[in-house]
Amino acid sequence: MTRKTPLQMCLSPKVLKQSLIVALVVGTILTLINQGDAVFSGGNINMVKVVLTYLVPLLVSTYGAWNMARMSQASAAQVQATAPA
Repeated sequence: MTRKTPLQMCLSPKVLKQSLIVALVVGTILTLINQGDAVFSGGNINMVKVVLTYLVPLLVSTYGAWNMARMSQASAAQVQATAPA
């Protein structure tokens, strides 16, 4: 069994699905907070801001998964290195 790199782990379908769910929930809430007036009154919506509002939580969630995988692998390697032979 080959060990996945942290990048492969965070790009796995499970992690990507979780990151997309976080981005949809957080992005929607932030869009409503930041541009709710424009959304409900039919005003101009800044689409660049909307895209960034969804992209940032996606990247933060994916980074969190990558960092956790990296720390987990480092911890496992340390335990393996200090285990008696």
